[in-house]
Amino acid sequence: MQTVWQGNFCKTVAIGGTLISLDSASMARPMDSRLHDLRAIGECKRVTITCISEVGWWDTHVLLADLMKAGGPREADQWTSDWSPSNAAGSCSLVEVESLTGAKTKFLVDTGWNVNYMDERLKAEGVDRMLKNGEIAFLYITHEHLDHFWGLEAVLRYNPEIKIIIPSSFQPPAMSYLGGADFAAAGPKNAIRHKGEIIKFQVGEITELMEGAVSVGFDVPIILKIRGEQSLYFNVKDAGLVLVTGCCHQNIVTFADYALNNLNAGGKLYGLYGGLHIAPFGTLEEEERGWIEKMGAYGFEKIAANHCTGLLAVQRMAELGYPLVKGTGSRGSQSDLYVGNGDSVVFG
Repeated sequence: MQTVWQGNFCKTVAIGGTLISLDSASMARPMDSRLHDLRAIGECKRVTITCISEVGWWDTHVLLADLMKAGGPREADQWTSDWSPSNAAGSCSLVEVESLTGAKTKFLVDTGWNVNYMDERLKAEGVDRMLKNGEIAFLYITHEHLDHFWGLEAVLRYNPEIKIIIPSSFQPPAMSYLGGADFAAAGPKNAIRHKGEIIKFQVGEITELMEGAVSVGFDVPIILKIRGEQSLYFNVKDAGLVLVTGCCHQNIVTFADYALNNLNAGGKLYGLYGGLHIAPFGTLEEEERGWIEKMGAYGFEKIAANHCTGLLAVQRMAELGYPLVKGTGSRGSQSDLYVGNGDSVVFG
């Protein structure tokens, strides 16, 4: 185990009376999560997550119109398609892990989309200062989708030498973006060349971040011609596993089952944070309803699902009595049913 420390979209969407199909070719296919030798990952004391931004985009209809103009979910290439710049926001979170000895490690998960918007959000939560002071140990990119990666410059403005961890499935355009590139047709521009270490985590493998924390790369095809998403598992002492995801394109059932089948952490799933890619465009499909129903069997004690977890999905979780962590519903987030912009959740 290498040591580093020193969705599924809804199948149909209506736009202007036209029904758009996001068929099985666009859907996430899970990696093999059959039972293997369980991997011991150690323990940590506490995990605190602050949502810097969970608003991937402002208007779903605008996003879908851009997507169809670019050729649809199967043919659109995010790096060459034309996206409405005023619709961009982004997904980004600050994670703080406290070890059993009391040492604390902070890192960022993803960088959002719109650079100026993300710069404002970083400043609002004091992350700009943390980056300048070297308090942020590294930047962890879950996948290269535009709303998780294109806000990179906002982070590099404050620390261009920050260590960056990416999945091995990163494509050449994404690597060029790290090095300072302008994709005029699509809109993203990174004017600040990254000068620090870049570490690739192998998709399909478990990689240790620190004691009690591992990254797992899921080999799944995602729309916009992107492949692979990596997610995080934390083993909180006397509590259980905390699952943290950017978009969970592998789907929540695969994400949870992987932990039970592969990680030696007492078999208890304690917490969940991040985007679950259930009803991201407002339509709750039957398959997605099934995933929500199955979530109840895992025994999560804290669920902080946001970003691409549609409001209909969160409302259904509330109807089922799931232990949702509420937020303030402010600073751009549309509801207090989930942890939104500027809100924090503590596991442990």
